[in-house]
Amino acid sequence: MKSQMKAKAKRKKAFSKRGVSSVEDAHEWLSSQGIEEIECLIPDLAGVARGKIMPAKKFLNAPYMNLPLAVFYQTITGDYPDLEGVVGTVQSDTDIFLRPDFNTLSVVPWAHDPTAQVIHDAFHPDGRPVEESPRQVLRRVLGYYEAKGWQPVIAPELEFYLVEKNIDPDYPLKPPIGRSGRPETGRQGYSISAVNEFDALFEDMYEYCEAQGLEIDTLIHE
Repeated sequence: MKSQMKAKAKRKKAFSKRGVSSVEDAHEWLSSQGIEEIECLIPDLAGVARGKIMPAKKFLNAPYMNLPLAVFYQTITGDYPDLEGVVGTVQSDTDIFLRPDFNTLSVVPWAHDPTAQVIHDAFHPDGRPVEESPRQVLRRVLGYYEAKGWQPVIAPELEFYLVEKNIDPDYPLKPPIGRSGRPETGRQGYSISAVNEFDALFEDMYEYCEAQGLEIDTLIHE
């Protein structure tokens, strides 16, 4: 038991709190974490993180970048739909400007090298927000709520499967091997022991979510 507690204590890392309020604070935050690279992100319409990676020094000296507007029109498979004749769609693949939201600055705890990420907002060259940007869409929706004096509250439930590593898409997925050394052979809904089979994985999940400022409520096995 003592060795397990020591192992968990060793695994625990100290991360700075997510988000800062200014470029000056970002300088100090990145320096204190020894950050070498920055992932500059925007979500596309399918929720996939798109963007660029740049050295931290370059990001601090000029924390702005460009991407093509078409990045918002990619499908979940990375393809582009046929938008010809659709009202309100892009007529030319122009560049957009991305401005970092420093409130989203956080470490990337699973990266091998000291890395941070920050979510950006998208703007046209004339300063107008890009209306296709999911963050801008969300702002409009929040504006509708605010106009009525309402405050939306959400509690997302994320579901996922744990599977054995598989590098060949022609082979079917298999249940993973837990700490008992045996794969799960049947359904074990709400089983605590089934969750405990993968303690190390879930310890990482808790640590990573804490580092990124994500609150976790409960964890169950269905």
